[in-house]
Amino acid sequence: MKVNLQLKHSQHLVLTPQLQQSIRLLQLSTMELDQELEKFLMQNPLLEREEPDAEPQMFQPLQVAPDNTDSSGSEPSSDWNSSETWSPEDLLGGTWHDNEDEPESLQQASNLLTLVDHLSAQLRLMTLNERDHQLISLMLSHLDEAGYLQLSLDQMLALCPESLDVEPEELQVTLRLLQSLDPAGVGACNLSECLALQLQAVPESTEGRAAALTIVRHHLPLLAGRDFPRLKKALGINDTTLRQARKLITQLNPKPGSAFVQAETRYVAPDVIVRKIKGKWGVSLNREAMPRLRVNALYANLMKGGRDPGGQLSSQLQEARWLIKNVQQRFDTILRVSQAIVERQQNFLEHGEVAMRPLVLREIADILGLHESTISRVTTQKYMLTPRGLFELKYFFSSHVSTEAGGAASSTAIRALIKQLISAEDHRNPLSDNRISDILANQGLVVARRTVAKYREAMQIHPASQRKTL
Repeated sequence: MKVNLQLKHSQHLVLTPQLQQSIRLLQLSTMELDQELEKFLMQNPLLEREEPDAEPQMFQPLQVAPDNTDSSGSEPSSDWNSSETWSPEDLLGGTWHDNEDEPESLQQASNLLTLVDHLSAQLRLMTLNERDHQLISLMLSHLDEAGYLQLSLDQMLALCPESLDVEPEELQVTLRLLQSLDPAGVGACNLSECLALQLQAVPESTEGRAAALTIVRHHLPLLAGRDFPRLKKALGINDTTLRQARKLITQLNPKPGSAFVQAETRYVAPDVIVRKIKGKWGVSLNREAMPRLRVNALYANLMKGGRDPGGQLSSQLQEARWLIKNVQQRFDTILRVSQAIVERQQNFLEHGEVAMRPLVLREIADILGLHESTISRVTTQKYMLTPRGLFELKYFFSSHVSTEAGGAASSTAIRALIKQLISAEDHRNPLSDNRISDILANQGLVVARRTVAKYREAMQIHPASQRKTL
């Protein structure tokens, strides 16, 4: 075997530590970036924050527009349940009781108390013996967050200690005691019983009460399917009585314990702010959300005096400078991408969703000379504050729908048009997906019935058969 030496040239990409850090910082949200910087500040004494201004940061509650696209601009799949699987929202027609309508005092109390705490406080006002306390405590321990009893009475009886020698009748009495507490409907085993308990608390003289009780006990599937003719025939009532009964049912709360669920409110800080100045839309960084970093002057002066044993400070100084530069580059990239988005979505800022134009990540990437994956990182968990609200940058990207004129319309604009058509429809004769497709075709938009159905389901709008009212 002959041994010889050869020279070979090749090219390959090497991600330096600085480049790796730049990519990692770019994909973080503003909140995550702040947490990451705290770690660097703890590890590197040469890095410090500048004193922030007294003005508060521009935090906004996280009520952003839905993310309708993935990184490639494609539409998401819908997980909307059909009418064959009834949820409380489907059964009550989407107008059920909400925390926003509760008295402020109850909302404040629900933020401090759990459902079990609220029920226990009422029980303490009653004269109960030790045995009653044990039985009611057993039931309270098996309530879910919505206020429903998770076990049947037979299952509950099996859990009772043999020493108590509990009879089924005792458990039934205990259950009635639980169901008599506030909020009405608590302790029910299913939706039908929950709604019936609430209706029983309504004065008997209320119009439609008797019909409503019959519906929730025996005919909820018919109500969910908006099969009003069969409902009227089954109950032997007219349109007026059915309308009164349905109104009563839609005012009930299918989840009586929901007012006591500790809901977590997330806040986001907008990365960029859009304003119209002298007739032109401009983008600026939210300076209040930008971290202010600098090199510690004391340590920097020590290095100038040659006091750096082992070169440790020199290494940390370089790391601090890299970090400051990468953070600045992160915000500069966000600003460039945001400016490009605003330039192409000015019609949205002027007229709303119906004027949104189709836009994909590659278009912005080609304009700015960046890779498509970079645009994807920039637009994820980064937010833009506009006069129309707070939006994630990814919201402005959507696929296109062809028009008869050979152009293209944004899928976001199509969804907005569908929503407008449905909101203006005759509720006694709602628009079918086929009819909506025909209306859009008359406006020059080629949208198939299946596409209309997909967009409608993505917006959590029921089909025509479930939107029909009396």
